Amino acid sequence: MNWLTDYKIPIGKWSKAVVDWLTDNGGWFFDGLAEGMEAAIEAILWVLQTPPPLAVIAVFVVLAYLMRRSFYTALFVALSFLFIVNQGYWERTTETLTLVLSACIVCMAVGVPIGIAVAHRPKLYTSVRPVLDLMQTLPTFVYLIPAIVFFGIGMVPGLIATAIFVIPAPIRLTHLGISSTPQSLLEAGQAFGATKSQLLWKVELPYAMPQIMAGLTQTIMLSLSMVVIAALVGADGLGVPVVRALNSVNTALGFEAGFVIVVVAIVLDRMFRVGGAD
Repeated sequence: MNWLTDYKIPIGKWSKAVVDWLTDNGGWFFDGLAEGMEAAIEAILWVLQTPPPLAVIAVFVVLAYLMRRSFYTALFVALSFLFIVNQGYWERTTETLTLVLSACIVCMAVGVPIGIAVAHRPKLYTSVRPVLDLMQTLPTFVYLIPAIVFFGIGMVPGLIATAIFVIPAPIRLTHLGISSTPQSLLEAGQAFGATKSQLLWKVELPYAMPQIMAGLTQTIMLSLSMVVIAALVGADGLGVPVVRALNSVNTALGFEAGFVIVVVAIVLDRMFRVGGAD
């Protein structure tokens, strides 16, 4: 089998050449993108960390009640955040929420339009699907290498790696919702003289909204799953104490921070869950 290994396809060299070319020729773009993302992250952090924790918790409780119309969900959100404050992880939690919120904004802003486009063009989706499979199956640690090269250390590379890993979810679910719109609804809209844009906004998007919201929920959960990995490239948040506990073999710290991450995940799932009982 030596003849086969002697002619190894240089995947690694090709990838390095692409990264080097982007670094040499696209530095201005990545620097501008990093500055914009840092400004957005700092703005969200300011909103979450400047007011007293109880004021921010009260806002989340009100939002939970307005979104779910459930007193029990609002009470659960209040008790969960009070537990986080009690454990001394409020600042870390706001940093994690900032990363999750930023990833949701980026992924939904990019993923929903792409999902709509590929739903209307089946051949385009056929060509895009292998790329989506690659983005979700490639080990997430691989994303950290070019993220560090392009953006350095901090929240921005963590956000970029998170967005690359997460963005296939809203694309797939938006495509599913739009493409599954019943033909009878489309024909009815066309019979009333609706244009393509009117069909999209008044027929397809309303019908696909449950799937799009499911994509948002998946985006939130997958972003939380990247918290610890993002901490490896300097992203602040609840992943930092987990990494510290791993390095020092501190079981108490690991379980403490891990349990807080679980609480945050349950809170966000309860708030943004599509349908179902609370």
